[in-house]
Amino acid sequence: MIDISESVMQFLLAFIVVGPLIGAVAALLPAPPGLRGTGPDQAVLRHGVTVTGAILAAAIALVIGFDHDQPSKMQATTDISWIPALDVRIHLGVDGISLPLLVLTALLSFLCALYSYFKPPTGPSPKAFVALLLVLESGMLATFAVLDLVLFFLAFEMVLIPMYFLIARWGGEARQPAAWKFILYTLLGSVVMLLGLLLIGLQSGTFDMVALATDNGRGLTASTQVIAVLAIGIGLAVKTPMWPLHSWLPDAHTAAPTVGSVLLAGVLLKMGTYGFVRIVLPIAPEGMQTFAPYLAAFAVVGIVYGSLACLALAKQGAGGDLKRLIAYSSVGHMGFVLLGIATMTPTGVNGALFANVAHGLITGLLFFLVGALKDRYGTADLDTLAGAAGAALYGRAPRLGGLLAFAAVASLGLPGLAGFWGEMLALFGAFDPAPGLNRPAFLVFMVIGGFGTLLTAAYLLIVVRRVCMGTPPPEDRRSGAPAAIPDVRTYELVTWSPLVALTVLAGLWPAVLLGLTDPAVQKLLAGGKS
Repeated sequence: MIDISESVMQFLLAFIVVGPLIGAVAALLPAPPGLRGTGPDQAVLRHGVTVTGAILAAAIALVIGFDHDQPSKMQATTDISWIPALDVRIHLGVDGISLPLLVLTALLSFLCALYSYFKPPTGPSPKAFVALLLVLESGMLATFAVLDLVLFFLAFEMVLIPMYFLIARWGGEARQPAAWKFILYTLLGSVVMLLGLLLIGLQSGTFDMVALATDNGRGLTASTQVIAVLAIGIGLAVKTPMWPLHSWLPDAHTAAPTVGSVLLAGVLLKMGTYGFVRIVLPIAPEGMQTFAPYLAAFAVVGIVYGSLACLALAKQGAGGDLKRLIAYSSVGHMGFVLLGIATMTPTGVNGALFANVAHGLITGLLFFLVGALKDRYGTADLDTLAGAAGAALYGRAPRLGGLLAFAAVASLGLPGLAGFWGEMLALFGAFDPAPGLNRPAFLVFMVIGGFGTLLTAAYLLIVVRRVCMGTPPPEDRRSGAPAAIPDVRTYELVTWSPLVALTVLAGLWPAVLLGLTDPAVQKLLAGGKS
């Protein structure tokens, strides 16, 4: 990679975190006359594309300048005292664990802004929409870049308000109750998490995540660690979401606008699992070991529950909403991530991090595709789609049908695509969990997780069969051609192609991602020792 000076790397990371906030303020100001285009609405949507594009460019530059020979080392670090009385610091940095999530967030934010430029959301002023999208991006990026427990909590909470308004103002049917359910669940979980973070900081005398990870729980008693893991784990589990704290997710996804669903599934769910890896595993290992079997049990129940819910929604006559089905599938997929973390092994944690990124790419693509279907048919109801398009996408819009089938087989974990590696490594981790964990119990969890993969394949193949395949309706057969609907448009192809390409790349060349995460995970689990 190219050698970029440390000061430039520090600036790039600071710009990635703060840049969207500055862009959000600018979005609310009147556009200069020469930049308005056909009107102020187009100007502000173009502003969103420009700002998110600049952040993505900075993230790519950060990857280019990142020392790939030392991915376990915190790089591009900034460490400035902020609240001396509490030893709270503005501490930023990235390593092999956070860098892929940072880039994924920047990419999905840019693709959402680009999609919104060509397909503006239905609702109030685009100015507020773009400003909220940029504030949301800043909070998501900050979550993966900060290295102070108080800053982590602030960034973790910063995403709630913009996502609430995106659902409540630009969402579909039942958007108000869904938005309220989203914010109440996550706020209540966060209050409990804050108590756990404060307990760790006050007991150890520092909120610095790097120092705490290096200390590896030696400054905290076993009882303190157990209480802290329970409190922090509840807050993180709500955001993940872990069964049975998941019930806000299907409603939020069903009501959210397309780009809201993409960012909710692609990034917000990852903030919870990232917190488990970055905070709970290294800072309170004894407490984590106490709760690991329970976390694994909840994870595999979530895998099976999510799959069974999807099967129920997918069957004929169930009136299942396709967005709701994909939301339930996320509960199952995030169950694999939690199972990998619960094994407390490098194999399992690497699998969890890989599955995080793969889920962001694949589910982001799925929500884009379902949004496109809803635009064309006016509904995401599976029975309606199977009836109206039941001969269907392969004949009426072959490229759209092909992309939906591709995303489905990637989501079910087909070898050679990104969805395969994370789930496989999580199951391998469960086969041989960390010393001190009950191996027979984890073998049972592994078997249940493996059964969940079969259920996943079943419901996704049913969806593909019902929406993409079938016999043309009689009126279409008389005309001799399938009823035409618009196939993939140019802007959709541009927006979705990076997700398709990265899904294939990560599936065929997993070492690109695992080469970054593995050294950092090894160091994290070894108590800060490389």
